[in-house]
Amino acid sequence: MPVQNNDLKPVILINDLSIGFTGKTGEILPVLRNIDLSVSAGQSIGLVGESGSGKSTLALAAMGYLKQGLRVLSGTAAFDKHNLFELPRRELESIRGGRIALIPQNSGQSLTPTQRIGAQIDEALQLHTDLSVRARSDRVIDLLTQVRLPDPQQLESRYPHELSGGQQQRVAIAMALAGEPEVLLLDEPTTGLDVTTQAHILALLRELAGESSMAMVYVSHDLGAIAQVCKQVAVMYAGEIVLQGDAVQVLREPLHPYARGLLASIPRLNTASLPRALDGRPPAPGEIQNSCSFADRCVLVTDQCRQKRPELQAVASGESVRCQLHEHASDIPIDIDQHTAPHTIDQSATAALELDDLTISYHQAGLLDRWRATGSTPTVQGISLKLQPGETLGLVGESGSGKSTILKTIAGLLPPVSGQLLRRGTESLPFKVEHRQPDQLRKVQIVFQNPDESLNPRQTVAQILSQPLKLYFGLAGQKLKQRSEELLDRVRLAAHYMDRFPGQLSGGEKQRVAIARAFAAEPDIVLCDEVTSALDVSVQAAVLDLLDDLRREKQTTYVFVSHDLAVVRALSDRVAVLYQGRLCEVGSVASVYASPSHPYTDVLLGAVLEPDPDSTPVLVADDVVEMSPPATGCPFQRRCPKSLGDVCSTQTPAWQQVSNGHAIRCHLDLSSGQSQAHNQVTVENTP
Repeated sequence: MPVQNNDLKPVILINDLSIGFTGKTGEILPVLRNIDLSVSAGQSIGLVGESGSGKSTLALAAMGYLKQGLRVLSGTAAFDKHNLFELPRRELESIRGGRIALIPQNSGQSLTPTQRIGAQIDEALQLHTDLSVRARSDRVIDLLTQVRLPDPQQLESRYPHELSGGQQQRVAIAMALAGEPEVLLLDEPTTGLDVTTQAHILALLRELAGESSMAMVYVSHDLGAIAQVCKQVAVMYAGEIVLQGDAVQVLREPLHPYARGLLASIPRLNTASLPRALDGRPPAPGEIQNSCSFADRCVLVTDQCRQKRPELQAVASGESVRCQLHEHASDIPIDIDQHTAPHTIDQSATAALELDDLTISYHQAGLLDRWRATGSTPTVQGISLKLQPGETLGLVGESGSGKSTILKTIAGLLPPVSGQLLRRGTESLPFKVEHRQPDQLRKVQIVFQNPDESLNPRQTVAQILSQPLKLYFGLAGQKLKQRSEELLDRVRLAAHYMDRFPGQLSGGEKQRVAIARAFAAEPDIVLCDEVTSALDVSVQAAVLDLLDDLRREKQTTYVFVSHDLAVVRALSDRVAVLYQGRLCEVGSVASVYASPSHPYTDVLLGAVLEPDPDSTPVLVADDVVEMSPPATGCPFQRRCPKSLGDVCSTQTPAWQQVSNGHAIRCHLDLSSGQSQAHNQVTVENTP
């Protein structure tokens, strides 16, 4: 990590900043309260906290931007000694994107859908650099290579919709870095990235900060990412900074009860237990005035906490903490072992869902393809999987490995080239959603990674939830309202969210609404496409609890796609590892995580981040991602650290049994032990 010089003058200086909006009855409702924050050149500070805590609002304020409806109530936000909220528009625009750059959470909203990728990055270079046309062209390729995008010469000519969500996010990062900014604001920049790409991007950010003295403000609910990049951490709750200090101290032994609750909410790679969610929910804006904002959820609360708002005070450890009982915070355990009850799968039951030799391709055959000897390589090939009622199958792999493609095919949104989809053993599911019966539509639901693409921005939350309730159950009036409120409560949103539009919600709040809508149909099968990637750790823990409860109560079957291998470990019964649309390892989570036998699985697990500044991911040197698998041999051959040469490049590997129900597709000889992974994970609480 870059060495930080605390004697440097602040590049960003926020002083007593309060931001809010006017409520329906005319009252002023603050979303940020009395924020003091300074960021110097070369300094990296992480902003963490639950969704709605004000992290993104604060980061945007650092570039002089407010979301619609918000206004400055008091204080200043200065860059280079100039109050950003008082600068003329043209001067402010000359700073944004160049001297201050933003990497947004939702990359899809920052890319122009009708403009090619290379042209969009070139436009950023034209605005913020003096490079020649030829130099800009070379720089576009350099930036795409830096963010580990495959075949940049080909990819620069593509449109955003032709890229996966993770690839779009990397393009957004490349655009932000184009102007070599003095300050980089990162709002959940690695949310949509797989573990290997995330680890490489974080290493790139550390390197850039060290080389250029670039200041970084990093907003994230991923404490593992914060631990890798940031030297300082500020914990936010209900629009306040409640804890700030050195990352090592804050992430290991924080002195605020809320921060300790966040750490206890994080799923860990070495345990099968579901993490513990914080009880209750944050207060609404304006709800807390002259008391501790965390009082209603704190296990240490006293009458004193409810009678006086605590000040942010410096303590002996070097932290600044907003808690009157911080000396007792260490009594709250962080490493909580929940001993989740074992989940039993009835293997003799009729399969809830079966994928039989599915092959899927985005390539649309044209007239000339009929006379060609060979066609394009399928995106996904030869996928055969069977899921029992109440079983959760985790699909893992890097961005572009075909995980979401498989979900779209199951949902009827992308017809396969060949294969079969079966429900309840013998019921064939039509490939196209328009050919499915109402009961088939209700029983199979999907929750997408990006809620902005699935929620109607012109409808309120109440209208969004009412659609499946009216369509499938004919609910109306008070019953409709009551059921909608129950669904919101299950995803930890209060009833007052019913009247809000998606644009008035944070990213995590929108995702919870999308989850509630899916479960409104009372489905048998739920397809989860990165459903927790936009959620903070506490809400993520609550959603995992919800998914687990529904599985146990209603025997709901899940196909669970996630880049977060610790989340997959916590929720799934089995895991299937995909590389370039080909299965390479399948088995129980206990077996695969304890002894990853395929080299690719080993690479994935080695890149997982822990919320510890001293924990370093294991990355393959000079590793590069690929656009498509090779025509012959093992799909992973070109990146495999254990390649056997010609046999891997010319022969397709056969399946080998590692143990009962655990198999890999690899040429390594299991009997000799040469496939044994070097990143074995100690597994506790194995069900």
